[in-house]
Amino acid sequence: MSEHVLTRGAFEKLKLELEDLKGPTRLRVAEAIREAKSHGDLRENAAYHEAKLNQSRLESRIAELDKLLQIAKVVDGVPANSDIADLGSKVRLLDLEWNEEMEITLVSSYEADPANDMISISSPLGAGILGQAVDAEIEVEAPAGTQRYRILNII
Repeated sequence: MSEHVLTRGAFEKLKLELEDLKGPTRLRVAEAIREAKSHGDLRENAAYHEAKLNQSRLESRIAELDKLLQIAKVVDGVPANSDIADLGSKVRLLDLEWNEEMEITLVSSYEADPANDMISISSPLGAGILGQAVDAEIEVEAPAGTQRYRILNII
């Protein structure tokens, strides 16, 4: 997905993460570097190299979040038309192979949590459901093979 779409909740959550990374987390990493430097020879100082690696990861994440929050399109997460599956929709599906029902929520990739039925619209299942109406049958290519679902309800 070329456009970065976030619900208002995800945007606020990422904004809070960025503030934490720029503040307390950055201070902790800087303190770890100072502490490691005080141990002497930096060439063979594992604690120093680990702290610098953590700093590099931290700065990369800060840059990533800064950019994302600037370019993201924020939506309210409440679909305008509940007849069509969209970002924020709760969708009840019927697995046509196992004849089992499941309910998922379509979310941005930054909110995805499959263990809690929060499915990204950029995942194969989410992309297959996005834009579909009740009673639509979809096929999703998964590592285990093609899976077929019917949309029972869009909440």
